[in-house]
Amino acid sequence: MDAQHWDEMYRGSDRVFSGSPNPVLIAEATDLPPGQALDVGCGEGADALWLARRGWRVTAVDISVIALQRAAAAATDVGDRVTWARTDLTTASLPADAFDLVSIHYFPLRRRPGHTALYRLLNAVAPGGTLLFSTHARADLPAREGFDPADYYQPDDIARLLDPTWNVLINGTRPRAAPAPAGTHHTHDTVLRAVRRP
Repeated sequence: MDAQHWDEMYRGSDRVFSGSPNPVLIAEATDLPPGQALDVGCGEGADALWLARRGWRVTAVDISVIALQRAAAAATDVGDRVTWARTDLTTASLPADAFDLVSIHYFPLRRRPGHTALYRLLNAVAPGGTLLFSTHARADLPAREGFDPADYYQPDDIARLLDPTWNVLINGTRPRAAPAPAGTHHTHDTVLRAVRRP
């Protein structure tokens, strides 16, 4: 699933996603005071725009140029509160201790020896900041040719890698609060919310 794959997916439709922010983000971030946020795999920008409209300054990253162009076109009311950046998170470096919120929703973060990409994301959370990670429950993700859900992180996997400087607030499964994406049967999300201690 490289940049070409994602660009082709976005080119194939005028809109791939609903245009609404992820319900998990709304449920878990509404009570957070605005600060600096990193929106990982921002797609067409709904989460980044929701955060920016609530006063956050957002760095929104995605591997697809097409997705970022669409997101930026929808961001006319948020001024300079969102920075859109084409980034391959499997290789890119991130600033350490920089973000009050690192928000990762349905991003296919593949497991790798040493967990380098994941640790870069964890290290980007500022002391006192929040990591919010949600994805489809593994039971809703059947293996198919070229895709094994066990190859990708779930919240439990990440929680086990957190050191004692983290406080896990939520690590569990919940029914989806929004309809499943077209052509899928995703009924549950798994969610991790953790705070890095100051």
